[in-house]
Amino acid sequence: AGAEVLPAGQGFTPFAGSDFWLADLGLEFLHWPDQRILPGLGNTPPMTKGRPCKILESRNPAGGPYSRVVSWVDNEFKSLIRADAYDTGGKLLKQFSIGSFKKVDGVWLLKDMEMIDERRDTKTRLEFELKVAE
Repeated sequence: AGAEVLPAGQGFTPFAGSDFWLADLGLEFLHWPDQRILPGLGNTPPMTKGRPCKILESRNPAGGPYSRVVSWVDNEFKSLIRADAYDTGGKLLKQFSIGSFKKVDGVWLLKDMEMIDERRDTKTRLEFELKVAE
């Protein structure tokens, strides 16, 4: 079976009652057409979780709960570490972060990730069972 396309707005539905929306899990904001790298301060690259990063700002052209998302992308591994989602008034709605990775049989796998919903003052942590198919 192929991928199913959701009708407009249905991507902002909670996944299994969690703080993650379906659009969050699909990293929808990385596909928005309005993307720009934000400048760092001074000569030191921006850091998060002890890692030097680039900061990417994604603006939503279609409207919706998120008007913009600011993401921290690891300079070395080119992977998303953190993303903060804001509403049209500039208020922080949600904070997404990658917890950790683990190398299993030579393959790097995501071990856990977390979403904080600032409006509801709740947090969801997703943990993954790390097995490589044989």
